Amino acid sequence: MNKIHFRKYTERILAILFILFLTSVTGYSANLQRAEKPTEIANGQPLFKKNKTIRILAIGNSFSQDAVEQYLYELADAEGIFVVIGNCYIGGCSLATHLKNATKDSPVYDYRKIENSTKTNRPKTSLAEAIADEKWDYISLQQVSSNSGQYETFKKSLPGLVDYVKTHATNRKMKIMLHQTWAYAKNSTHKAFPNYNNDQDEMYKSLVDAIDRAADLVDIDIIIPSGTAIQNGRTSCIGDHFNRDGYHLETTYGRYTVACTWFEKIFKKNVTRNSYAPAGVDSYKIEIAQHAAHAAVKNPDEVTDLKKYEAESVEEGMLE
Repeated sequence: MNKIHFRKYTERILAILFILFLTSVTGYSANLQRAEKPTEIANGQPLFKKNKTIRILAIGNSFSQDAVEQYLYELADAEGIFVVIGNCYIGGCSLATHLKNATKDSPVYDYRKIENSTKTNRPKTSLAEAIADEKWDYISLQQVSSNSGQYETFKKSLPGLVDYVKTHATNRKMKIMLHQTWAYAKNSTHKAFPNYNNDQDEMYKSLVDAIDRAADLVDIDIIIPSGTAIQNGRTSCIGDHFNRDGYHLETTYGRYTVACTWFEKIFKKNVTRNSYAPAGVDSYKIEIAQHAAHAAVKNPDEVTDLKKYEAESVEEGMLE
């Protein structure tokens, strides 16, 4: 082979290698772009990027404990959604007390956190410390149940608390949520039930109205309709058995109903298709809980009768 032929041969080899290199780079780039596509589309907008961790913080009391400390993490995990869940807990804490604690930077909270399937508790934590701990995507506020249907109590404290949260949040895209809690059981002996004439329906309607008005007052991004979900469930064959003591939730299907509501409202995924269910709860109650939550997200301000699950349609003994 003479020098001219050798040079041409070498140039062809180099050209082929260069083409192969470009092909591999293009393929890698395309694969990377596919990996970064959002996991779902809602109303033409991407929801969450694949492998993105969604961070949810509740500032509440025992009712936020009922809502987020059980089952919400598992519901998200069943859909392949990475979450961190926090709860700033003080039993019976009102919006007024939260605002006072925030203003004084009082380290008085049990800061409970669920991450990587592990739950931890950091006592004596301030709101500022908890808010700064993560770049929260969602921060939820709620009124104490005794005042949940009294709009004037929201007017006094909610605006200041919302301003505080927005000032201290480290995620500029964070969304503020308001947790619509639930009415007491009809036979509840809670000392605040007389505020609503010991009438469950009156309490439910009052809290829906008060929370809707409060959301307009401070431009809340999301309302979590837990109260409507529980009221929906009460129309089923389960009846008025969603509480363990007249006001806190029953610890399995009761808490699961509300966790399903949070899940569907935040992630915009139909919870009736979610595969997770708490151990030891029969499948019929799971189905009722999921549909009660799904209906509440669709119609958050009114009760949906779960006619398919009325008592007369259930075989005797099925729910014992």
